[in-house]
Order: sequence, then structure tokens, then C-alpha cells
Amino acid sequence: MIEHLPVLLVVLPIVGGTVPLVASLFTDRAGWLVATVTVLVHAALAGLLGWTVWTEGSVSYAVGGFAAPYGIELVVDGLSASVVVLISAVALGVLAYARHAGPHSNAFYSQFLLLVTGLTGMTVTGDVFNLYVFLEITGLAAYGLVASGREASSAVAALKYLIIGTVGASLYLLGVGYALAATGTLNMADLADKLATATGGYDSTLILTAFGLMVGGLTVKVALFPLHTWQPDAYANAPDSVSAFISALVSTVSAYALARLLFSVFTVDFLEAVPGARWALLALASVSIVAGSALAVSQTNVQRMLAYSSVSQFGLVIAGFTIATPIAVVGATVHLLGHAIMKGGLFAASGIIERETGATTIGGYAGMAARTPIAAGAFAVLALAMVGVPPAVGFLGKWYIVVGAVEAGLWPVVAVLLASTLLTLAYFARLVERLYFAEPTIREDAAVADGGEGTDGSRSSSGYRPDGGASVSAGMIAVVVLAAVLAVALTAAVPALEQLLEQTLPPLLNQ
Repeated sequence: MIEHLPVLLVVLPIVGGTVPLVASLFTDRAGWLVATVTVLVHAALAGLLGWTVWTEGSVSYAVGGFAAPYGIELVVDGLSASVVVLISAVALGVLAYARHAGPHSNAFYSQFLLLVTGLTGMTVTGDVFNLYVFLEITGLAAYGLVASGREASSAVAALKYLIIGTVGASLYLLGVGYALAATGTLNMADLADKLATATGGYDSTLILTAFGLMVGGLTVKVALFPLHTWQPDAYANAPDSVSAFISALVSTVSAYALARLLFSVFTVDFLEAVPGARWALLALASVSIVAGSALAVSQTNVQRMLAYSSVSQFGLVIAGFTIATPIAVVGATVHLLGHAIMKGGLFAASGIIERETGATTIGGYAGMAARTPIAAGAFAVLALAMVGVPPAVGFLGKWYIVVGAVEAGLWPVVAVLLASTLLTLAYFARLVERLYFAEPTIREDAAVADGGEGTDGSRSSSGYRPDGGASVSAGMIAVVVLAAVLAVALTAAVPALEQLLEQTLPPLLNQ
């Protein structure tokens, strides 16, 4: 039974996703219940799988009984088990938020479960071609969810996301073709063995091209600068529930997939044999850290600021994985998981603040903590955790990555990593200051007269809408409060995560 858990985690949301579509023949409000039951079972299976990996080691399953490398293999180790549990946890939180916030249609929840399928498949697959299959499933579901917003801008953002995402997936698929031509296999473990012994070795043109295309394609999905242009529009124009979900998981799982390629396919031996590849990826990550922060500082819209923050934070994660020392990889993993909780919580909190006050911009947030104290408090805690203020999980992740860079003697990267904390502080501290210490820039009863949103739907430059005051459920509040608590409490779980990763890091890092 245990060895079947990986395939059950993939099949369950596929089957669950078909039920709301069938239920649409009778009612259009069955989707949330079906999705919740499905994700609860998914979470139970993910927890059981995580416990099995913790106590017994990695779990693998040969689909259809065809043994690897000829068949399709699903593999779960300490790293992938952590991500699978994260997917279930975030999905449950978003469902609790969406119960009131919506969307409420059955079609939405079918797409939601399809996205859970794609994300889970990307995490557990041991085959580079099937990673592409699940990458496309994830993309298609995410495009549809972004487009589920009521405004035309949602459709435009989804189209932009689709075009750029398709380019990224196509680049990855081309890279898979080159890897297949060089080795004759698609299984990750088999690829790792055959890449090292292929004709021409790691310097082979086929292998170098495969690395460049596969990694390049995934950096589009991760949204590293300058391949990030789809992300701000998608996050800012999607419904609140969707923004919280995709900001927490889509780029997170893509970054995990990139780490899996680095360690399970090309391995650290490749990075040492081809230092140009390592430095190129480190340079891209470093530029993303700085550029993402600079773009975030320049934003006036809160959700676009959060989106550009992700560009910077994922640069930090990819830098940690590319440094490829055990402590740096632990730090990158901690920050990867912590960022998902923190960023999902920030988008959810910003959605509540907008519903209660109508504020959408940094200027509009002035003095809004008095009107929505719980959401503003959670937002402030999550923002400071993202900066890396102890004892939040954001501090430990960054600290481990910096220590790993120091151990590796990568001093330019150390300087960028330290600067990233100051840059993150620059935009989050400004926002928290506006929430708590600034006077409101506009009165509710004068909003339209002073340029607020009127009957034509235009929005004031202050970002304050007079239609604030939309209802917010206890479930929505509970989600953001829980995210804030986890952003601090997860620090206590880092030693356990290190132990879980011990079985993964030695073989991956050849230590």
C-alpha cells in the first residue's frame, strides 16, 4: 500500500476534479465541498507519505509495473515529501479562504484540483518527460484560474501568462529532447549516470544545450528576472483566492523542479566540471534578487509589489540551490517552503484589507490598521518575516544560504544576499509604516469626490475605494492569522526538516 501512495496522490485530484463538472448538471455549488474533501484526503496521504519517508526512507513506484529506466517512475524522498505536504497544506488554507471569498463555480474548483494534480505530479515524478507533462497541466490550470476573474484585465493577464509560459515549457521540452539524444533515457536517476559517461562528457554540446534549455525553461516558470514579466499581471489581476494559491505554489514547485534537475539529473559533478554553468545561474539569480527588489520598491500597487518581491525571493532560493553546499541547500529549501506560507498569507491578507477598506495601493494603506486590525497585524508579521527578522523562518533560510555562500567562498554572492535583506526591508517597512503610523489620505465619505472609484469603475491614485466594507468571513481571517503564526512557528521545525533532508542531501550532493 505504501509504495502506491505517490500515484494515489496524483490520481486522487484528477478524479476529484471531474466530480464538480458532472455535478454541474444538477447544481453549480458542489465544487467547494468536493474540492475540500479531495484535498483533505490528499493531505492525509501526503502526511502518511511524509511519515514513511521520515521513518523508512525514500519511496518509489513503477507505473504499470514497468521497472525504471524503461517505465515511468514516481519517487519521493525527503525533499519532495516536504513539498508534497506543503501543497496539501496551502491548498486547504486557500479552500478555507475561498469558501466565502469565491469564486464559487464548479468549473473553478475543477481547475483548482487540476492545478493540485499538476503540482503534485511535478513533485513526485522521477522522469524528465513526465515532469514536462505535469508542468503543462500546472500551466493550463493556472492560466484558467487567473482568467476566472470578472474583469477583462484578468483575461489579458492570463493570455500573457499563457504565451510566456508556453515558451518556457517549450524550451524545457527541447532540452529534454537533447538529453534523450545524448543518453537514450528519460529517467532522472539513469540520466545522472549516463550524462557523466556520455561521449564528450559534461562538455558535450548536446549535454550543455540540454542543460541550458531545460534550466532556461524552468527559470521562466520560476519567474526570475528578466523572464518574470508574466507574474505581476497574473498575481495582481487574478481573484484573491487564486493570487494566494499561485503565488504560494506555482513558482515554488517550479523552483523545486529546477533543484531536482540540478541535483538528481545533472548533479553537482556537472556544476563543478562546467563552472560557467554554475556562474551563469548564480548571476541570473543575483540579478533577479536585486532587480526584483528594485522593481518592488518602485511600485504603488500592493499586489504588484508583492509579485516583484517574489522575483527577488526566488532569486535567493535559486542562488542557494546553485551554491550547492549542504547548508546552502537546506537554507534554500527552508526559504522555499517558508516563502510559500509567507507570500500566500500576504496575498490573502491584502485581499482582506481591500475587501474591508477598499485600499489597494501603498498610499491607500495609510492608517488602515485601525479599520482592519487583525488582517493588518497578520500582514505586518508576514512582511517582517519576509524581511528576515528573527525568529521568523525567513531569517533562518537566508542565514543558512549566506553561510553556505561564505563556506563556498562566493563573496560577490554573499554581498548580494546581504543587500537583499536591506532591499526587502526598504519596501516592506514602508508599507508597514503606512499601515500603522500614517494618517488616512482620504475620508470614506469623500472618496469619490476626491478621485476615488466612482460609478465608472475608475480608481483613485491613492488606492482607496469607497466600496470597501465587503463582508469577510472568520475562515478568511483564520487563514491569514495561521499563516502569520506559521511564519514564526516553522522555525522550530527547521531541525526536523534538516533531518528529513539528510537522506536526500548526501546522494544528491555527492558528500
